[in-house]
Amino acid sequence: MKRASLFTLAFMGAFSVSQSAKAVDYPLPPDGSRLVGQNQTYTVQEGDKNLQTIARRFDTAAMLILEANNTIAPVPKPGTLVTIPSQLLLPDVPRKGIVVNLAELRLYYFPPDGRSVQVYPLGIGQLGLATPEMTTRVGQKIPNPTWTPTPGIRQRSLERGVSLPPVVPAGPNNPLGRYALRLAYGSGEYLIHGTNAPSSVGLRVSSGCMRMFPDDIKALFMQVGVGTPVRVINQPVKYSVEPNGKRYIEVHRPLSQDEGQNTQTMSYSLPVGFAQFTHDKASDKAQIDRAMYRRAGYPVVVSSGATPAASGSASVLSVQNGAAVTAAEKVTQ
Repeated sequence: MKRASLFTLAFMGAFSVSQSAKAVDYPLPPDGSRLVGQNQTYTVQEGDKNLQTIARRFDTAAMLILEANNTIAPVPKPGTLVTIPSQLLLPDVPRKGIVVNLAELRLYYFPPDGRSVQVYPLGIGQLGLATPEMTTRVGQKIPNPTWTPTPGIRQRSLERGVSLPPVVPAGPNNPLGRYALRLAYGSGEYLIHGTNAPSSVGLRVSSGCMRMFPDDIKALFMQVGVGTPVRVINQPVKYSVEPNGKRYIEVHRPLSQDEGQNTQTMSYSLPVGFAQFTHDKASDKAQIDRAMYRRAGYPVVVSSGATPAASGSASVLSVQNGAAVTAAEKVTQ
């Protein structure tokens, strides 16, 4: 899993998260551009119990906030200034249907009108039960799903002292929530679904399925149809040369393969073309190296001649507590 997320975010998840939020809806950038949104800053308030609370307000993952603020405490003190990583580079895949980037803990939905992209936080498979990369489609839409835990899930639960029934009926206590999308991959064992434990969204805790906040899966469920294409990728490093010539990279901590790996230092599988991008005279190799080391999870300007201050100062929007959700919904490039 991503370093420190198991302990710190499981602790944070002990608190309930009650705020409702909508997906962050970005206008699609013009052809040749992948940059959308603006980073935001948020001042922690007295009522903000933990990073999960703040993440839910902005409909993002607490792990992404930890990446962007690598010295922040899981329960930050009131008055702490937090960067909300709401600027991003779109994944380097066709802008069609559902795209999941496991390394980002994000789901992208590209509506058929071709004018926007909706971005949702996501929970994915835990160590040993990783969500696989795949190219598939939505095979079935299931409202009010029942849950039939597999023998493996029942055995793991028994080892923790929990006896699961053979079938969990639909309702508020169902781990699949109110809506599920069955993927036409393998034997149909992988779902995108809701959850009765919203504090687990944004973590690696599932048995391979992908879970969303209840409001988010409802919004997605109502828009997609059977046959909608689904692409699940793992791209911790994204890069772009924008139409104005600016060069960006966005680096996330990679998903570890065992508990002992340090995701701040482990090596990457780099995207095709990245070596050429790095060594181009228009790129600043030193800034690229700093961004690859920092792994902040949001786009950084790495054009030759750009200063580190210029990389972020022009793309940060200050948001007040009472207007946080509205501002997140309205954020544009």
